[in-house]
Amino acid sequence: MPYLDSQRNRSMLLQSRWLWCLVAVFLAACQSTPHEVSAHDMKTFRPLALEQRVIPEVKLRWLVREDVAQYCARAIQMGQEQAFITPPLACAVWNKSTQECTIVTGTTTSHMVLGHEVRHCFEGHFHR
Repeated sequence: MPYLDSQRNRSMLLQSRWLWCLVAVFLAACQSTPHEVSAHDMKTFRPLALEQRVIPEVKLRWLVREDVAQYCARAIQMGQEQAFITPPLACAVWNKSTQECTIVTGTTTSHMVLGHEVRHCFEGHFHR
């Protein structure tokens, strides 16, 4: 019987390793797939009060670029490794003094992505 238990344990160990590999691949794909919506973006939130916003009244521009991942990675000073692993789908670049914000997306985007970036324009780095 000890041999069977050892063999069964080895089999279970191999199956669990295979399962963890699948989970890791699935999670990585969710972060970089533009058609997936993150759980964070589905949560409701309370907008900051006007006096707490980074820019209370924003002059907004929308820039559409073929190279959105590369452009945004440079604009938000993202490290090359991070940009390769989870390329940005869009970004918002704001200037408090001029109260201007530019949203950059790819040639294909979603209302969810656009709304997420608009929130950055008003509230800055809200992910913290």
